[in-house]
Amino acid sequence: MNIHEYQGKEILASYGVRIQRGIVANSPVEAVAAAKQLTAETGTSWYVVKAQIHAGGRGKGGGVKLAKGLDKVEGIASEIIGMQLITPQTSAEGKKVHKVLIAEDVYYPGQSETSEFYVSVLLNRATGRNMIMYSTEGGMDIEEVAEHTPHLIFTEEVDPAVGLQGFQARRIAFNLGLSGNAFKEMVKFIDSLYNAYIGSDASMFEINPVLKTSDNKIMAVDAKVNIDDNALYRQAKYADMRDIREENPIEVEAKEVGLNYVDLDGTVGCMVNGAGLAMATMDLIKYAGFEPANFLDVGGTADAKRVETAFRIILKDPNVKAILINIFGGIVRCDRVAQGVVDAYKNMGDAIKVPIIVRLQGTNAAIAKELIDNSGMPILSAVEFQEAADQVKAALS
Repeated sequence: MNIHEYQGKEILASYGVRIQRGIVANSPVEAVAAAKQLTAETGTSWYVVKAQIHAGGRGKGGGVKLAKGLDKVEGIASEIIGMQLITPQTSAEGKKVHKVLIAEDVYYPGQSETSEFYVSVLLNRATGRNMIMYSTEGGMDIEEVAEHTPHLIFTEEVDPAVGLQGFQARRIAFNLGLSGNAFKEMVKFIDSLYNAYIGSDASMFEINPVLKTSDNKIMAVDAKVNIDDNALYRQAKYADMRDIREENPIEVEAKEVGLNYVDLDGTVGCMVNGAGLAMATMDLIKYAGFEPANFLDVGGTADAKRVETAFRIILKDPNVKAILINIFGGIVRCDRVAQGVVDAYKNMGDAIKVPIIVRLQGTNAAIAKELIDNSGMPILSAVEFQEAADQVKAALS
């Protein structure tokens, strides 16, 4: 579950991480009120107006702007709120901005130059350990840093049995070239950040940039956070942070009815039971020369009602030109699935306007094929993987 920057900063602050303070606003009028309140609390006279969407690269799309005075806040907020913000991490149509964060200016003059760093905490799946990734090149896309200057990216792996050790936090601060008070602040920052990552059951905390201010304080200027969905049962306070307006509406609807659905860009809709078979089916479609329109795992219960629900979810995507149903009858018998497909087709009437290819294999597969072939419905049946791929190809050609 992705959350907004201001929500990620709230979590960080609760674990003792110093953050760039800010107040969220839903309208230009609220933005001005937030700026006034921020001045009273922090003394800032300049304000950073930041679009709140679930995507990075907001500055490149015009979603982050500096207001050099209270009189500039309303105009800039008016430009950003309601805009369709396109960034390198959004689709071509972008995301609509519903709210902004009015943040304090932390790039004030002082005894030393400011510096920006990149720090993230995530799981290294190859080793089964949490990993802190960091770089002196903060403020830039980490992908670009990795491509052009990979020697500037450092990693620190943490043994989950013992947790983050003090020498590891000190090594990170040393590799970032810090000394004196900034060094001590970074050690504390890393320790608190890691505690926030573990305590919130996050799958990622990305802070870009982490700022060393001109008076040698270390703070999070941004926060990109992903909370592990599987842990939300014990993280109710974070579950309430979910903003479904930022999510794909078809995926939201599918989740509400218990379907595992991920929207993709292709033309062949998939209905499969089991994640592994779903991935193999998507590969099959690509080998046939087409692109899958979705990942959809209906699970072990593929009765008529569930199949009909899956049909309706898939057909909400206007790009779908054919649907491939690929079911292995292990837990559920193939003949029950076949009857479910036929009943769902009858119930939906003329709503299905694309070819349906059904490949059933496993318990009672032969009976299932007879049910499909004798149904009188325009449904194509297949037994072998390649046969299903060939029928998809023929249907779309």
